[in-house]
Amino acid sequence: MSDVTFRPFTWSDVPALTEIYRHYVDETVITFETEAPGEAAMAERFGKLLDLGHPLIIAECGGRAIGYAYASFYRPRAAYRFTCEDSIYLAKDAVGKGIGGRLLDELMAQCRVAGFKQMIAVITAERANSVRLHEKAGFRHVGRYEAVGYKFDRWLDIVHLQKAL
Repeated sequence: MSDVTFRPFTWSDVPALTEIYRHYVDETVITFETEAPGEAAMAERFGKLLDLGHPLIIAECGGRAIGYAYASFYRPRAAYRFTCEDSIYLAKDAVGKGIGGRLLDELMAQCRVAGFKQMIAVITAERANSVRLHEKAGFRHVGRYEAVGYKFDRWLDIVHLQKAL
């Protein structure tokens, strides 16, 4: 997938991004959501990012949206306004091809422009590939919370990684 390009979000992306995210809700512990949101809910989420001027990047290949990345406030209180949390989601057939790392690099660049100074990654601890992706980008481990999520009949830990932008 060397012909992958990155571009800004458009409203016509909502159906494809909703389907990409549905996979992660229904089949993985990458997200702790247990019911996949529909297109209207996803559009509302994306609209809030756009209203805030926060990065929302689409990975496209052959005219098809195959992934997306965004970052927004780590926490809603004003003192956190320079710290963001990242999220990256890829279509199943786009995983393991280096696209996630490229998306993360582009996301960090856009977050710097947006004025963020720190980026936090909150990752389900057993998702070693997501942890490695962030480590390769220079994130360092700053914490672990044990058994804070319950999905698919098991307790899940999360790890926090951080990088100064």
